Amino acid sequence: MKNLLLIFFVFITVLFLSRGFLFRELFSYKSRGERTNYWATDSKLIELIEKNIDKETEYEVPEIVQLTLSITSNHLAFTSGKNHKDPNNLVSSNTAHCVGYASFFATTCNYLLKKYNLNENWIAKPQIGQLYLFNTNIHEYFDASFFKDHDFVLVTNKESAEVISIDPSIHDYFLIDKVTFIK
Repeated sequence: MKNLLLIFFVFITVLFLSRGFLFRELFSYKSRGERTNYWATDSKLIELIEKNIDKETEYEVPEIVQLTLSITSNHLAFTSGKNHKDPNNLVSSNTAHCVGYASFFATTCNYLLKKYNLNENWIAKPQIGQLYLFNTNIHEYFDASFFKDHDFVLVTNKESAEVISIDPSIHDYFLIDKVTFIK
């Protein structure tokens, strides 16, 4: 019995530690278009972002993405109900669905890219997405309008076309930082 419990514990630990890899292998995202890209104009939103910055750190894009994921996850809670899409309003409501999560992430990321003079080469844009499991569009299997699409964010280098694909709502639940994007 001890050996069986040990094997089970090791199996669960391996699954947990490889969840990002497994998710990226099983699921992929395609964009059907872009959502509105908002800019941080609300003083509460700007204050929230600024208070999470380590003043001693000179952030580069990978650190900005991680910081933005942290700010988004710590500030928002998922809701399936109607909610704002504009992060300047979400900062007060503290709840969002995938559209709000993507919008909040993109706005926060763009604020930080500009702050660290990386916005000439990089931009974050919320995407209207479709989620695929084993290359099969899973949205076709749902009738509810809530499941017609799933928003995510592309952080793109304008010169090299390097893309970092992020699903902030998946990160909030499973701590998966990057997702697989298919053009």
